[in-house]
Amino acid sequence: MIRAFTLAAATAAALSACSSQPDYRAETAPPPTVASVDLEKYTGLWHEIARYPNRFEEGCTNTTAEYSIREDGKVSVINSCTLEDTGETNRAEGVATPVEGSNNSKLKVKFAPEWVPFASGDYWILHLEPDYSAALVGSPDGKYLWILAREKNPGEALIEKIKLRAEELGYETDPLMFAG
Repeated sequence: MIRAFTLAAATAAALSACSSQPDYRAETAPPPTVASVDLEKYTGLWHEIARYPNRFEEGCTNTTAEYSIREDGKVSVINSCTLEDTGETNRAEGVATPVEGSNNSKLKVKFAPEWVPFASGDYWILHLEPDYSAALVGSPDGKYLWILAREKNPGEALIEKIKLRAEELGYETDPLMFAG
């Protein structure tokens, strides 16, 4: 059975997450992103390898994000996970808009209807493997950070490489929660 986020739940989660989420980055200057992202190569299925704790993913396991390019140039986002307590699939649909002048390395993601003027979050691509097999994605304020990979088990060496990059950018890695 699939349980979908409702507008009210998605908006409430986005707003409460923005206001109460801990900050795991001491640096105040925004981190650099990758030079550019080919959205065609970036589309497809990504597995969540690790993340900072956050309210909207509490109780989630087997988390994935699937991206596809829309006709208007924006990116459709479908996040899915299995809820640990019930085994149900939880799914949230959103839209990512590339930030002008960022060469697609910075996106604004919204899980509320597009006409809602708030509730969007920063999705910055901070590291990307040349073959698009793994990525480090986060918010510049240090409240959100994810390690994503095309495979569920990308290997310890790759994970350590990405963790090191996160530390170089000023992100704490101790709070990262790794997929089971």
